[in-house]
Amino acid sequence: MQQHLSSQPARAPLFQPKILTTLRSYDRETFVADILAGLTVALVALPLSIAIAIASGAEPGVGLVTAVIGGFFISAFGGSRVQIGGPTGAFIVVVYGVIAAHGYEGLVTATFMAGLILIVSGWLRIGNLIRHVPEPVINGFTVGIAVIIGASQLRDALGLQAANLPAEFIAKMEGMWAVRDSFNLTALAVTAGTGVLIVVFRRAAPRLPGIIFAIIIASLVVWALNLPVETIGSRYGGIQSALPMPGLPDLSPEKLAELFPSALIIAFLAGIESLLSAIVADRMVSGRHRPNAEVVAQGIANTASALFAGLPATGAIARTATNVRAGGRTPVAGIAHALFILAFMLVAAPLANYLPMPALAAILLLTAWNMAEVDELKHRLSPSVRLSDRGLLVVTMLLTVIVDLTVAIGVGVAIGLALRIRRRDIDPPEWNAPKH
Repeated sequence: MQQHLSSQPARAPLFQPKILTTLRSYDRETFVADILAGLTVALVALPLSIAIAIASGAEPGVGLVTAVIGGFFISAFGGSRVQIGGPTGAFIVVVYGVIAAHGYEGLVTATFMAGLILIVSGWLRIGNLIRHVPEPVINGFTVGIAVIIGASQLRDALGLQAANLPAEFIAKMEGMWAVRDSFNLTALAVTAGTGVLIVVFRRAAPRLPGIIFAIIIASLVVWALNLPVETIGSRYGGIQSALPMPGLPDLSPEKLAELFPSALIIAFLAGIESLLSAIVADRMVSGRHRPNAEVVAQGIANTASALFAGLPATGAIARTATNVRAGGRTPVAGIAHALFILAFMLVAAPLANYLPMPALAAILLLTAWNMAEVDELKHRLSPSVRLSDRGLLVVTMLLTVIVDLTVAIGVGVAIGLALRIRRRDIDPPEWNAPKH
């Protein structure tokens, strides 16, 4: 018996950041590659972080704060070699709803709680369980989120004069339809032109940060021709050029109870998206991430982001892929990306005031299109896929768009587990009448 036990493989450490193992064989060549990759990703993350913050109903500067704080801690403590963290499009729906219902202070409290939930989940090895969420549920709410993000950008893409639109999808669409007479053809042209430039740069020079070149060209054209479109400066009056002082959010018992459901959704979404991103990264670099270390890192990053009044942070699939394509091979690239964004905040933040709102809308419209994975969606809804899986995807998507992300995940997971039990032909337990 003793011999049998000793022959078992050693259990992996519960929390061992990937940076500890990658630095053992670190050299100058790898360092240079990581720094260049970090710079490339930072150039991509700069406009994207600002656009995500604005779409979430927050000030543009908090997107940069989140990219700096969240990105640093996700790379420093994460379980993936090349994961890049920061604000992501998937959180726009949740964040917008929390801010609308509880104010920005409520979001900060929910983010802090979500971080603690993730840390506890990682120490309890729940990172291994998240991957058992049915795939149609993940696909369904991802497509639903993409639809909501796309719809939320129509106001800026079309130049509509609609302030304080509601968070609900149908009410938002009705609000924009009511002000359709304010349509601005110039705004649409800037949106379309920026989108075309991004696609052209991606195809012609995929290693270059096409987003930053496209946004610079759009900004120069709007400034030089004095086009009648809104910019960050005209709408918000400026962007912060330094990190705020850290401080604890409101942790009163009443506030914690009120925001606990929102914190659970933020934690669940952060865990799902970060692990999906880590899996994609593994395939690109032929590596293997540590799921529980990754979940703990997400928790640390979100509590830290909340201390600096930032947004929820998680692993970003598109920025992680950009990091790999740019030559990043260790977490140092992710740390460098965060430091480059911090340098931009300290030195050149006023330049962001010239960014046109329609150009930022173009970035998020393309983000939504990529999230939806239209070609994959066609396959997932084709007759070759089980009818039950197709139905589960559609139900989850519709609930996400029309009702609420919380309801969509709860109902989707419940139906998915029921379908899994049914496919295994598990007999229901015997039931006997109670004796009185």
